Amino acid sequence: MNLKIFFTWWNRQTLGTFLKTLFFGKFVGKDHFGNKYYKNKNDERWVIYSNNIEATKITSDWFLWMHHTIDKIPNDNEKKYIWQKDHLGNKTGSQDKYKPVKIKKQDEFKRYETWKK
Repeated sequence: MNLKIFFTWWNRQTLGTFLKTLFFGKFVGKDHFGNKYYKNKNDERWVIYSNNIEATKITSDWFLWMHHTIDKIPNDNEKKYIWQKDHLGNKTGSQDKYKPVKIKKQDEFKRYETWKK
């Protein structure tokens, strides 16, 4: 067992979550990010993150399950629609962040045209 669990909460889970998972948690599944999902007999659900704790790394299927919107445990092997994209975590602050193209002042256009007689 890794000693960082006892001293830092930002590395996956706290001591309390570790003990709760150990004694009361039933493993129900794992997503493609490596996050593990658990529930107890009272249907309380939680996630143990694989790396850094980042809520945007939960896919939409598991998000629905975690918030009791669906009861069916998500399966990564299910066929998705062609138009669905793979889930991406939040890219803010990384090299892959979204950066919109700036419009130059001379390229701006009028939103209206005046009437001419």
